[in-house]
Amino acid sequence: MSTSTAEIDGDDLLSESEYRDRLRELPPSAKLVAKVLEGDAPLSQGQLAEESLLPDRTVRYALNRLEDADLVGSRYSFKDARKQVYYLNT
Repeated sequence: MSTSTAEIDGDDLLSESEYRDRLRELPPSAKLVAKVLEGDAPLSQGQLAEESLLPDRTVRYALNRLEDADLVGSRYSFKDARKQVYYLNT
């Protein structure tokens, strides 16, 4: 998982078609987590589990798959530095 606290760099963002192509290959849980992040990011893993109604373990799996595809990034939360929050790379 990325632990960068830097702002999202414009060069790292994906085009809409590239984002959709990468997302198409992922499991449904990853697609649901990405959809939740589209509407309300950044979110912690716990917030994603609550919003998506998926178990914590499934959210962890989905986030790992999304990070492997470079669709999601993470940083430490400004509210609680013990937690990471996730955002889309689009």
